Amino acid sequence: MRKLLLIFLPLTLFAQIPNYYQGIDFSQTSSELQSDLAALVTATHTHELVYTPQVWNALRLTDLDPENPLNVFLVYGYDDTDDDFVNDRTRDKTLSCHNTDCDGKWVREHVFPKSLGNPSFQNTGPGSDAHSIRSVDYTWNNSRSNRKFTYGQGNSHITDNGLFYPGDEWKGDVARMMMYMHIRYAERCKAGYVGTSSYTYHHEMPDIFLQWNAEDPVSEHELVRNEVLQDMQGNRNPFIDNPYLATLIWGGDAAENTWFELSVQEEIFAKTQIYPNPASDILNINSNKTIRSVSLFTTIGNRIYNKEVYKTETQLQLNQYESGAYILLIVYTDNTKETRKVIFKH
Repeated sequence: MRKLLLIFLPLTLFAQIPNYYQGIDFSQTSSELQSDLAALVTATHTHELVYTPQVWNALRLTDLDPENPLNVFLVYGYDDTDDDFVNDRTRDKTLSCHNTDCDGKWVREHVFPKSLGNPSFQNTGPGSDAHSIRSVDYTWNNSRSNRKFTYGQGNSHITDNGLFYPGDEWKGDVARMMMYMHIRYAERCKAGYVGTSSYTYHHEMPDIFLQWNAEDPVSEHELVRNEVLQDMQGNRNPFIDNPYLATLIWGGDAAENTWFELSVQEEIFAKTQIYPNPASDILNINSNKTIRSVSLFTTIGNRIYNKEVYKTETQLQLNQYESGAYILLIVYTDNTKETRKVIFKH
């Protein structure tokens, strides 16, 4: 029997602050916190992807559908069952468009439109930052164009006043991407350039993105995407790691707080033990909260294991996996989540 050595690397642990943020003082003023996070995501952005072909290749990994790794998610999409391919939620990852005949294919969507930057940008710098680029249907991409985001309800659509609502499923993703661009590229990519609403809570951040960040919690897709992009670019989106950081910086309705160190309330956070460490053959997972499911992903976002648990403890057999790095995702019955990167060695 093959023996595996399991070593845990501290990444996004939903209950304690990840080591990526070591040195950040979260008790400082909102402006100081914003400045420090901006410096962090800039300093750790050590590899700029080449728009072609590296961004294409990145999206085939970051946007994988874990239920069917032959497909990618299409941002703004919502229906794979009707006859209208424009609103597809997923599509074969090989159907990317590299010519002029693109109907039924997917392209790269700059969620922060290049033309709305100040100055506008092309396909370098913010134009090749995959934290704000998603797979999208070609026709939907053209319809959205550079329309600013506005309030709405239901599926994605162009509003009566010619603006764009990204859809209930995607509005939180959009908000957190715009917040990332706001701190990463400062004056060039301010959130106010792409969001139409008032500024009730802070003069820098439109209410619309604060509301969407609070209303639409981080998805499993965002969590895994953040891990994969750190491997590719070096940096992370802090507002995916903890949406409450936006509340600390810009105010508004409190978004989900996933780090108990930042909590001022009597909230129940996960205290999960994963042992032994290092381990061989069997990984034990024990928690003070009921675990709904455990999943294992490759570092390119392909889910290779999923198990429903509905108990406070479970085990994962390790000897069937090759040596290398993996992403472990734990989902609790209260819909909170945590991810850890693990390495299996013979």
